[in-house]
Parts: sequence; structure tokens; C-alpha cells
Amino acid sequence: MSAAEPPAGLSDAEHQAQLRRAVVASTVGTIIEAYDFLLYVQVAPLVFAKLYFPESDPLVGTLQAFGIYAVGFIARPVGAAFFGHYGDGIGRKATLIATLLLTGLSTFAVGFVPGYAQIGIWAPVILTIVRFIQGMGIGGEWGGATLMSMEWAKTNAHRGFITAWPQWGGPAGLFFANLAVLAFSAISGDQFLTWGWRVPFWISIVMVGVGLYIRLGLIETPVFQRIVAAERVARAPVLDVLRQQPGKIALTALARMAEQGPFYIFAAFIFTYGTNVLHSSRNMLLTAVLIATALSAITIPLAGHISDRIGRKRMYLIGAVTMGVFGFVYYALLNTAVPGLIFLAVILSFIPHDMMYGPQAAMIAECFTPRLRYSGASLGYHLSSVIAGGPAPIIATALLAWTGSGYVIACYILFTAVVSVAATMALPDYTNRDISQEHVYDTPAAGEAMAQEPAA
Repeated sequence: MSAAEPPAGLSDAEHQAQLRRAVVASTVGTIIEAYDFLLYVQVAPLVFAKLYFPESDPLVGTLQAFGIYAVGFIARPVGAAFFGHYGDGIGRKATLIATLLLTGLSTFAVGFVPGYAQIGIWAPVILTIVRFIQGMGIGGEWGGATLMSMEWAKTNAHRGFITAWPQWGGPAGLFFANLAVLAFSAISGDQFLTWGWRVPFWISIVMVGVGLYIRLGLIETPVFQRIVAAERVARAPVLDVLRQQPGKIALTALARMAEQGPFYIFAAFIFTYGTNVLHSSRNMLLTAVLIATALSAITIPLAGHISDRIGRKRMYLIGAVTMGVFGFVYYALLNTAVPGLIFLAVILSFIPHDMMYGPQAAMIAECFTPRLRYSGASLGYHLSSVIAGGPAPIIATALLAWTGSGYVIACYILFTAVVSVAATMALPDYTNRDISQEHVYDTPAAGEAMAQEPAA
């Protein structure tokens, strides 16, 4: 059965309805998960350095807060392996419900963690544990959301556009996290450090309820149903994919360097650089990031759509090269210290990221055989968290403390772009190809051979 054929028992209209439901459920879910995870990104440099590390120098305290932030990224590959096992073993739907509950409840708990003044060293310890649990949930979320959308696709020609919507959930989650912090910063005023920052974490429990309601109405994907019917469910999918497709796991992780590392510099480190170096207001920076994330609602799906036309790899490489150049433009605009140009730099910063992020889900997921796809795609995607997303704000903070120059950070962004270009060049391109069958992945050269054929 090709991707274009409806599952047994479903008409074309019913298949289309399930596709829409899967895309909506995946997108809403990733918005909630991203809100939960990225809320910490917004609060860490504004609050946590003071609340949980009050005895440290301000820059050192920020570094320590970002250290706990990085723990969430270290937990992601653990979650990818754990939930990848169940996503390939019992199905995409059940696993997605579990990841939503784990992430949402741990985020809700962050709002109750006392500060250093109340319980001393146990405050950052508890925060670290909760952050690790939250990271595990995120580690299982992305793979399921991507596959739930992609594996309901009616044809092979629109996977880039379809999976770009769950991708958009990331910046959309950041949008709502920014909006919540901005709103309660205004509402709480001088009490923001006391209770204002906690409310956005508590609100997440309501969003979890909404996401859970939507996901409970999903039907398992046709691809996984087919695997079950053929009795080809992997008993140890994580071990199998590590043995059968290790190169693709490594390459997809490295390909994300220029997307994930710079994103957290633009979304998180900008508050450290903007307030400490440029002396910009917190609210102006929050507003600029808010507008940048809103713009992503256009640029991410557009990039996914273009990748369906010109090829996944080509679109991704264009984005990686753009990112390498943009880092220098970004800091040139910031260093003018002109509010309007700072605002412009922040707004533009997400565009090169979105050029990669749009086609990224399809590009990574397409690389892995259906029966091991949840595990392989999740591992490749989230291993980059250890080498790119997690360390990025720490590296940027350390480079700033060492040199005092933003252009050194731009050089780091250029380095990530070079790594991404090299890794992406080595990946196969399955754009517009039928990836619903196992035989496509039977030989190491299969993907490359298909990449040489003209797109349908």
C-alpha cells in the first residue's frame, strides 16, 4: 500500500479528516510542550539567577541558571530512547499522550519550587530534577508529533508542508511563553521575582488538559497499523536502529547544529546580552522575540512547502548557509545600541532558523525505516540537544565573559553552520518518495540512489 492509498475501512474523505485531526493534534501538542520547555528559557536569565543563585556574581549566576537549563537538553536523548522504544512498540498515539502528561505535570511543578532563601541548596537541586523529567517528556514528544502527521499524509508530495506545522509549534510555544512572561511581568510589577514568574508555569496545567482532550480522539497512524498487521513490530527498536542506521542518527544530529544552537542564542541569550551589554529593557526584548515568533507562523510552513518543490536537502542547505552569514549581521545590528536596529535584529533572527526548521522534521524522519522511525528520528533529533541546544547559551555566555565581544559568538554560529552543511550533504534525500515500505531502506545505498532520481 502506498502513502496515497487510504487505510482499510476509511474513505478518502475520512482519511482527509484524520489527516487534519492528526496535524491539529500534533501542532497543538507541540505548542504546549514547547511552551512548557521554553518558559524556563525566558525566566532563567530574568529570575532564576537571582532566585536560586543569589550569592553568585550576576553573570556567573546566569551561567548557573543556564546550567540547569542544559540539564533539560541532556535529558532529551534519554526521553527519545525511552519513548522511542514504546512509540515503535505500542504505537504513536499512546506514547504521545504519555509525553504530554509528563512534560505538563513537571512544568506545573516548577511553579512550586521554593527559592534559595527558603530551602537553601535544595532549591536548585529540586529545580534540576524537575527540569530533567521535563526534558525526558520533550525527548519523546517530537518524534510522535512528527510521525502522527507525516504517516497520515495522503500523498508523498506534501510531507514537508504537513510536518512543518508541528514544527511551528516550537516557535508558537515560545510566543505564548513570551506572552505569559510579558503579561505577568506587567501585572505583578515589583512582585515578579516573588510570585509573578510562577503563574505562567501554573497555567500550563490548563493547556495540558486541552491537549489531552484533542489527542485522545486520534486514531493510530496507517503506517504503524500496517506494521502491526504484518507482525513486524520491533522488540528492541532503539538497539535495532543503533545497529542498523547509526550513521543517519549521527548525521541528523549534526545537521541540526546550525538550527538549534543559534536559535537558543536568539531566543534565550539575547536577554543576557541585551540587558547586560546593550542595556535594553526586558520588555522591549520580550516584545521583539514575540513578533519574531509570530512571523514564524509564515516562514516555517513556507520553508516546508518550498522543500516539497525543490528538495529537502537543498532547502535545508540554503538555510544553513544563510545562518552562517547572518550571525555577523545580527551582532552588527545589536552593537549599534539603537533600539530600532536591536528590534530589527531580533525580529529577523528567526528567519534563517525557520528556513531549516520547516523542512527539518520531514528530512530527519524520512531517513529511518518505518518500524524503527520513532526511535531513530527521535534519537537523531534530540542528540543534537547535547551538542547544540543545551550548550549554546552557556557557550555564548562564556565567550562574552571571556572576550566581551558579540562577534566571537557570531564565529561560533558560523562554526555550527559549517558542521550542518557538511552533515546535510552526507544525508540521503527522500523528497516526494514513497517511504511507507521497509524495502526502501534495505540497502545502505538505497536512499542515495533514490535521491538521484527526478522528484515526482
